[in-house]
Amino acid sequence: MSSTTAIRTLQTGHVGLNVTDLARSIDFYRAVLGLQVTHEGTDPDRRFALLGRDGRLVVTLWQQSTGGFATANPGLHHLSFEVESLDEVRATERLLRDLGAGFAYDGVVPHNEGSASGGIFFTDPDGIRLEVYTRTGVDATEASAPTTGAPTCGFF
Repeated sequence: MSSTTAIRTLQTGHVGLNVTDLARSIDFYRAVLGLQVTHEGTDPDRRFALLGRDGRLVVTLWQQSTGGFATANPGLHHLSFEVESLDEVRATERLLRDLGAGFAYDGVVPHNEGSASGGIFFTDPDGIRLEVYTRTGVDATEASAPTTGAPTCGFF
């Protein structure tokens, strides 16, 4: 096998998530992330929604699951969204609290000790772990990283 790749540029595309209740998940992702439904499949055996923003597909939701997100199984660890400012992170936190979302940590926390990046860590209605963060502006003197020796986004 060659040690070089044919891929010249690379960035993450959309993320597909299995959900238990499509309508509930659409409402959540629209409210929290400001996503819009660009297409929806309503066939009872193949229900899905494509959600995007600014002409770009961000998340696809597939109603084909039962139960809750199982962190002990291989697969998605968490899904992270970067915003431009700490004010946006805090506004998202307020909205999530109003929606009754569960949080892994209390408030905005740094990614690592002394880091200026950080965010909030929460779950969607199916227990899928999510993060909204900013690269700068987190004052490590206001809050310490909840774990040492591992990034906060590890949800430890």
